[in-house]
Amino acid sequence: MFRLLTEFAQRLLWNIALVIFLSLTIILPTANLAYASGLGVTNNHLSSCPASNNCVVSQDADSKHAIDAIAYHVDRNTARETLLKVLSVVPRTEVIEQTDNYIHAISKSRIFKFVDDVEFYFPPNESVIHLRSASRVGESDLGVNRRRMEQIRLALLDLHI
Repeated sequence: MFRLLTEFAQRLLWNIALVIFLSLTIILPTANLAYASGLGVTNNHLSSCPASNNCVVSQDADSKHAIDAIAYHVDRNTARETLLKVLSVVPRTEVIEQTDNYIHAISKSRIFKFVDDVEFYFPPNESVIHLRSASRVGESDLGVNRRRMEQIRLALLDLHI
């Protein structure tokens, strides 16, 4: 009887391990690979944040999602090139789209490779960089998107933009 229970427990543990493995290797990465909709600039604005607690934006945001835009005191092209250099050293971050007034990067979490969309918009006739950072999945990011954007802000300030 004990041997039968031990075999049952081993099979049960094996099945649980298999489900966890499949979830981590197939289901979660697939959810992260899906390109997030609502990105980019529309009518000179970045998209607003969803109701979840895993997004910050500097334009038209409620108090929960609001973050200040980044002011700069150099010409727009210099500010843009400096931002691109800063993004090149942000861990697990890759610029995937850039135009004269917009940059879209993705940043992946270290362990589970969750994807955050990181956006920057340089509006015409303003010396600011509007920003948005949002997780593609989940409800909370434990403040990761806000901290990332504030670290980028500090790096740009250190570089005297």
